Amino acid sequence: MNSDVIEIKAKLTLYSTENGGRKTGIKTNYRPNHVFEYKENSSDFVTTYIGQIEFEKEWILPNETENVKVRFLKHQNISELVEKGRVWWIHEGPNKIGEAEILEIISE
Repeated sequence: MNSDVIEIKAKLTLYSTENGGRKTGIKTNYRPNHVFEYKENSSDFVTTYIGQIEFEKEWILPNETENVKVRFLKHQNISELVEKGRVWWIHEGPNKIGEAEILEIISE
């Protein structure tokens, strides 16, 4: 396994369009911004991380929840943030479009 990558299994939920989510679904190999922390008393995030979301079905649509595989590039402090049960948020720019929970760490 590439030592520059952390691979996890996660439960991903895309928010409904009415709750700020996308109007369309996502396909495998989607690369949104991943946010693990927000600045105190703010919706501004500390930093974003690079991660690719992979899954077997054709689409995950708004308001759906699916188990997925996520591959993060190891940079900044991502290794410190990845632990089973951790929840993080999926962003497209400043827009929070979903959230995910780490179910299993496949490789670190």
